Amino acid sequence: MCLGLLRFLFPLILILGTIPRESDGQFEDWCIADEQTPDEELQRAVDWACRNGADCSKIEVNQPCYLPNTVKDHASFAFNSYFQKMKHKGGNCYFNAAALLTALDPSHGSCKFEVLP
Repeated sequence: MCLGLLRFLFPLILILGTIPRESDGQFEDWCIADEQTPDEELQRAVDWACRNGADCSKIEVNQPCYLPNTVKDHASFAFNSYFQKMKHKGGNCYFNAAALLTALDPSHGSCKFEVLP
């Protein structure tokens, strides 16, 4: 019974997930760290993102996104930087299940998370 329902729902979820959402005439999604992911996994994903296209200079000491100095906050910035730069080249917001998309801008104070159409 459960497997049959799953076979029905999975394609439906995939289809619904591809329908674009519109917000003020633009598509705006940010990629952030999943709070349930352990810090060690987040750090590995941050290291990968920073080596593979993310601009991680803003999460360095004395830069606008260094504080709060937590793995989760740094991961969110690095994941979003990678996602925004690479999404039109096949990049995604997965990071081995350590990240998720949000329609809420995670920017705070002088730390601005970019969003590219």
